[in-house]
Amino acid sequence: MDITFLLNGESVSLRGVSPTTTLLDWLREDRQLTGTKEGCNEGDCGACTVMVTDENGSRALNGCVLFLPQLDGKHVTTIEGLAAPDGRLHPAQQAMIDHHGSQCGFCTPGFVVSMATAHLNGATDHDTQLAGNLCRCTGYAPIIRAAEETARKPVPPHLLHLSNYNSGGPGAEPPNGAARAIQPRSADALAEWYLQNPDATLIAGATDVGLWVTKQFRGLGPVAFLNRCDDLRGVEESGTGIRIGAMTTLSDVETAIAPHHPGFAAMIRRYGSVQVRNAATIGGNIANGSPIGDSPPALIALGATLHLRKGDARRAIPLEDFFIAYGKQDRAPGEFVEAVSIPRQPDTLRCYKLSKRFDQDISAVCGCLAITRESGIITAARLAYGGMAGTPKRAAQAEEALVGQPFAEAAFRDAMEAMTRDFEPLSDMRASATYRMKAAQNMLLRYFHEMSGTATDVLEVSP
Repeated sequence: MDITFLLNGESVSLRGVSPTTTLLDWLREDRQLTGTKEGCNEGDCGACTVMVTDENGSRALNGCVLFLPQLDGKHVTTIEGLAAPDGRLHPAQQAMIDHHGSQCGFCTPGFVVSMATAHLNGATDHDTQLAGNLCRCTGYAPIIRAAEETARKPVPPHLLHLSNYNSGGPGAEPPNGAARAIQPRSADALAEWYLQNPDATLIAGATDVGLWVTKQFRGLGPVAFLNRCDDLRGVEESGTGIRIGAMTTLSDVETAIAPHHPGFAAMIRRYGSVQVRNAATIGGNIANGSPIGDSPPALIALGATLHLRKGDARRAIPLEDFFIAYGKQDRAPGEFVEAVSIPRQPDTLRCYKLSKRFDQDISAVCGCLAITRESGIITAARLAYGGMAGTPKRAAQAEEALVGQPFAEAAFRDAMEAMTRDFEPLSDMRASATYRMKAAQNMLLRYFHEMSGTATDVLEVSP
């Protein structure tokens, strides 16, 4: 593939680049820019963090699971590009020195780039902004102090106008047909090519597919990078619902959904890290069909509809029907996820994610519950769980036990018992089957207490 982008202010044009070369490998091996580190090589530690700027602004991303074609037409800033042209350190670099935020220094460049990106964007929720950067020796107190100090400083002039650039523009529209790697500019172009290459791999944010390359060393065959399909991106609100394009990042979904269903947004806040959420897409999270993907249970509980496209043909199905069995979805060869839509409704949704770590960890159980009532009687219940079966799945027996009953603890305890007929969870490294079942049942009881006005914040400690 042929791509053009800016690297620390200088134009780079690459010809015939392998589509699955990661930015991290290219920086270190081809450009000898070794400040960007390889730690976990799976987007978990943040040592490879870079700043990527386009017409939508600047974002922190993990270079280890970012393929070079995803940078076409963008501006990449690495740790080497943060200092001013006269050599003056970026405020984040100086603050890390002044507050002793570094010991071995391996993780430091990633922290600094995350800080610099947050600083540029005016983000001061430092715990969130740095949750995707791991340090094993310094401790986070001096690093947070450095971030706080950075926030009090002005943005360096050379970083103020990163989005006002000309990288030479994205490469020419690639030919359709038998091309082994393309970067379509629209959903129409994607649909045409995918019909002819139904076994191809579609790459959205690469937060999952990237690991196929960096960890499993898989060859991907024909690939299509979707990051130029702007018509698959964005959130549209109407009087009847909310439609979310498949290429909308989890960061943008979090922002858009928060006013309507804050519990869903709070769960997305724990989905990966800032770097991961800035790349991962709602369509990718659905299409990979994981039984522990965090967005499907929430969307199912909200009664979401999935919009699929194959060529010029489109169809819409309830999202819950998309997941047939483990590793099997209702998606024909050459068909792709175009969008997901949620009907307008009062907010009764609560999402409970149970994982060993609070931030960026895979769920052992994810429960998303939405229950409506009138005059104290439960009229509808949608209880969707991840981690309890081979697919995201509703607890139909528990729902049936609730509907028509008073909104009272006794009804919820009956539903908890009925839930044992809904699931046969597995035991694995994250949780035993017994633990999963008890946790899923207790999420239902927690929902009752929370909706009854009892404080249930598991992060608060009471005497």
